[in-house]
Amino acid sequence: MNLKFPGVTASLTSEALVLCSERPLRTLSSAVVGGGFGNARCIVNRHVDKNYDDPHPADDLLAFARERAIGEPFVGLMTAVYIDRARAVTLQDGGLTVAAVVTAGLSNPTFPGLSPPVSLRPGTINLILLIDADLMVAAMVNAVITATETKSHLLLQRDVRTPEGYPATGTSTDAIVVACTGRGAPLAYAGPATPVGWLIGRSVRHALGEALG
Repeated sequence: MNLKFPGVTASLTSEALVLCSERPLRTLSSAVVGGGFGNARCIVNRHVDKNYDDPHPADDLLAFARERAIGEPFVGLMTAVYIDRARAVTLQDGGLTVAAVVTAGLSNPTFPGLSPPVSLRPGTINLILLIDADLMVAAMVNAVITATETKSHLLLQRDVRTPEGYPATGTSTDAIVVACTGRGAPLAYAGPATPVGWLIGRSVRHALGEALG
């Protein structure tokens, strides 16, 4: 995996992908640890067995981080996908830089509202967006929408299906992290019609496409 994002380094082992920033990043995520809005220097995407069923995954992930001297607060994800399959794509446009870092597994494909609830399993698509810009709160939410729409469209293009035969738009345990450096002028929007949204869509499309093979 080749990540080229200013001030952020990537460490990749069989256990985890760890992204660490020189400066605190403002984050919005659906992660196991550090979900919601927050600030963090590190983002951890940990590999777990496909039969992982710890009843307290957040506690387990916190212990994992402490054992490896990863400081808190951090944002922590889990995946059954082998970490060496992580893919990163970094794109630039003028003064904007966006990187999408993706691990992708399709063992739990779903279509919301049609696929019934199931027991959570760690076969998932984890999207991490690094954005070298100052996204306002609404724009960070907008970035989640833009990335999710891109992911869903790519799966539809590839005709990924749920066990019931519906076209899949994701998996039952997908997670996302939006992490911004806070540099530059505040951006109020991050939809597809904006320069930053354009970069989000393109980077997610390319990185997820590579991760899916």
